[in-house]
Amino acid sequence: MARLIYSFFLYILSPLVFLHLWLRGKKAPEYRKRWAERLAFYNAHFKPDSLVIHCASVGELMAASKLIHQLKDNYSITLTCNTPTGSAEIQKQFGNTLQHVYLPLDFPCAIGRFFKALKPKAIIILETELWPNLIIKAQQQHIPVCVINARLSEKSLKGYQRILPLSKQIMRSINLLAAHNKEDSERFLQLGLPSKNSKITGSIKFDIELNTEIEDRISAFKPQLSSHDFIWVAGSTHPGEYEQVINAHLLLLEKKPNALLIIAPRHPEQFNKVADYLKQNNISFSQRSKEKHTGQSVLLADTMGEMLVLFGAADCAFIGGSLIARGGHNPLEAAAFNIPILTGPSYTNFLHVYPQLISNNACICVDSSKALFDNLLSLANDAEKRHTLGNNAYQILETNRGALKHTIALIENEISHDTLPH
Repeated sequence: MARLIYSFFLYILSPLVFLHLWLRGKKAPEYRKRWAERLAFYNAHFKPDSLVIHCASVGELMAASKLIHQLKDNYSITLTCNTPTGSAEIQKQFGNTLQHVYLPLDFPCAIGRFFKALKPKAIIILETELWPNLIIKAQQQHIPVCVINARLSEKSLKGYQRILPLSKQIMRSINLLAAHNKEDSERFLQLGLPSKNSKITGSIKFDIELNTEIEDRISAFKPQLSSHDFIWVAGSTHPGEYEQVINAHLLLLEKKPNALLIIAPRHPEQFNKVADYLKQNNISFSQRSKEKHTGQSVLLADTMGEMLVLFGAADCAFIGGSLIARGGHNPLEAAAFNIPILTGPSYTNFLHVYPQLISNNACICVDSSKALFDNLLSLANDAEKRHTLGNNAYQILETNRGALKHTIALIENEISHDTLPH
């Protein structure tokens, strides 16, 4: 009954869903395309018996990239996402080596068409994209559901508890849940997840490896920045935040005229807005997508999928989504390069990472543009401090590696148990 009520209201609200996509299309036109896919109407034919791996957007995709590469050596993969930026990154990373479609909206009929078209071997979901019809219908059709890198905050737990009958149905339909830590696992258990289906693996986000291609791209990029004596990256910034970041850099330039800010907005629709803000404030800048950097005080990273390259060329990193109430973004890519990390106070999306970094002198938390400037200046003037914070961050990354191997073993074990017909 709970799922019927959920589905009824989803259908009632469906005009608002498509209105939302249309309005987002004003800034990002790709949101107005491929709507048939979002309802699971396909012209293409798909290879059956694939592992469907769902990464909601670019963040989840980047975290799962290595896992996907390893699994596709032995299995056919269908990779799904919800956003145009996620789709573009899938095409960039994987091309035609796997199948890719948007995950359909969670209407019962759309999910039914999705399963009929793909006939998946298993569903693998990154983090907490717990769509009721997708998960429950998979269980009804004997398709294993694996939720990996799973996390659940206290706030989200309370939200799921408000719809506990539906939450219990979802939890009983999950074959494997690989949680970040004991606290996350216990929250899922409170919602009705069978204890035998819960495993604690840690986060696969710690399993970052810097391959030769990344190192070559960093080596090609660094010479463009040789005129600067201090380089900092502001990664994954949002509206209301990039202004604070740029203002901190203007203060820094008064003390360090050759400092460089590389600013990387989280979403492509923000590229032009950041460029306009820089122009309005008469700040010299170059754009990564258009030209080589030639000494301007700001480099606008208006490209996607390059954060590792940017961090690899920097002296320190500020991780965005944290000076506004957004919940923060992943700091571990910066940690992989032994550079100091700064964050704002909003990092609830990464409570399994930031407290450990902060308590071990591997990350500095700032609460304003002025505090960001003060700490940037301190780091710019103290190479030993930069080395200490960066090395501490890298050691935490090293200590927590291993989740990827454990997660793949659990997935393969779950798939091997799938002997029922779909």
